Amino acid sequence: MSNQTLVEHFEISLHTPSGEVTTAVGVPTSFVPITAILPLMRSLGEEVQALEQRRLVEAGRTVSCQKGCAACCRMLVPISVPEAFALAQAIDRLEQSERNRRLAKLDLAQQQLARAGLLTKLFSFAESPDPVNDEAIEPLNRAYYALRMPCPFLDDEVCSIYADRPAACRELAVTSPATECQDMTKHTVQPIPVAVRISTALSLLWADLTATTPRLIPLPLAIDWAKRHQAEQTQRWAGTELFEKALDKIGRYLGQETARRSSGSERE
Repeated sequence: MSNQTLVEHFEISLHTPSGEVTTAVGVPTSFVPITAILPLMRSLGEEVQALEQRRLVEAGRTVSCQKGCAACCRMLVPISVPEAFALAQAIDRLEQSERNRRLAKLDLAQQQLARAGLLTKLFSFAESPDPVNDEAIEPLNRAYYALRMPCPFLDDEVCSIYADRPAACRELAVTSPATECQDMTKHTVQPIPVAVRISTALSLLWADLTATTPRLIPLPLAIDWAKRHQAEQTQRWAGTELFEKALDKIGRYLGQETARRSSGSERE
């Protein structure tokens, strides 16, 4: 049996608020861990977001974000369970000296959060047995950003985990001048709209697969969280099942966002 029989090919179309994304994907038919769906989900999210950016550029706007501009890397980044597992695995693959350096930076970040009285609150957020809504997390977002603490994965204002960076980081871009980003709370900051938040879709996917609560984990706690839940990483699902469920979550999110924008346009 050739390896080709283990992959099933699909051509999919996603209807987004800014147009249609059509792409071909290969999906493993064997049983795979949840992290196997990440490359596909990231690729779809980036294609959808590229369409959003293209629409704004065609309207005369300019995307300000460039390498070395890391003002947004002081914000609290929530990641899904699959992303936490994948990030922990990526850190484990590093050479020991580099792995120790990254873990030491994470430890320093947690110490700073503890001194600010935020570590326990963030831990409770990550382990909450109940869904946490945006209103509940917003005070934590503001308190975290007030620290202006660089992401523990930031080296000389450059992301050290760029290939493995969370979906929330991939989705954040602005068209306002870069100087405005020195305070991301300012109303003059103009982020590019996000048609589908992949971290949320992945969170919903994991909750569906495991019959648990949808959760997002603060990035500075993600490695520790993944280690505590290491046994859960051994679970496997048919690749086609993961793909179909993931596509359903993305489609529902896009449908809701399209309806929200249409409703907003009608009110304007």
